[in-house]
Amino acid sequence: MDISAQIKESLIMRIQNSENLNFLKALQTMLDACEESLFELSTEQQKSIQKGRRQIKNGEFHSNENVISELKEWLLKK
Repeated sequence: MDISAQIKESLIMRIQNSENLNFLKALQTMLDACEESLFELSTEQQKSIQKGRRQIKNGEFHSNENVISELKEWLLKK
């Protein structure tokens, strides 16, 4: 077994055996922070997300049920 696999196995066992909530939360925070760096958004993507959030806040959206219903109607007309 290579060193990477040994470390993973050791960490998994230590996490499973831990009852220390503060340790588990800290570990989760560290892992979340590492994952966030994987998803770097461009300025355009960030602006698009902000726009979408503003639209939701202002009620400018359609429910999933409404969209599906409109799509079914449109398909029936084809």
